[in-house]
Amino acid sequence: MKERQERILRILECLSEENSAGTPIVVEGKKDMQALRALGLEGKLVTAKTGGKTLLDVVSELEETETQKAILLLDYDRRGKEWTRRLKQLLERTGISPETAFWTDLFSLVGRQVKDVEGLAAYMETMKKKALEDWKRLKREIHNS
Repeated sequence: MKERQERILRILECLSEENSAGTPIVVEGKKDMQALRALGLEGKLVTAKTGGKTLLDVVSELEETETQKAILLLDYDRRGKEWTRRLKQLLERTGISPETAFWTDLFSLVGRQVKDVEGLAAYMETMKKKALEDWKRLKREIHNS
């Protein structure tokens, strides 16, 4: 568990660095955006499914930023996977490089435990609590022996 948490934290740190350096992150909705803000990301975030946006609207918004690449971090459900695939194709046609490695790496670590980006912050909080409980238990065991 600790190793998984450390790997997720490293991915989130790299994600934050990319975002702070100017690479926008595309998420599905406002709650996903709030979750990433709670995890410390401060750069440009673009929502894909708010206010009746289409995928073409998202591409246009990214083109307006004059970015060379965009990080796709949509949900891990069937619809999110489909949107990621379609948005990746559209971005490639416009010359914007779609970055999906963060999405793939996070999904491989959280699997079925987290189905959306908004659940990532709660998942990390749960992992911290479990690690703290384990540490307290270990400390009691050492103290009692």
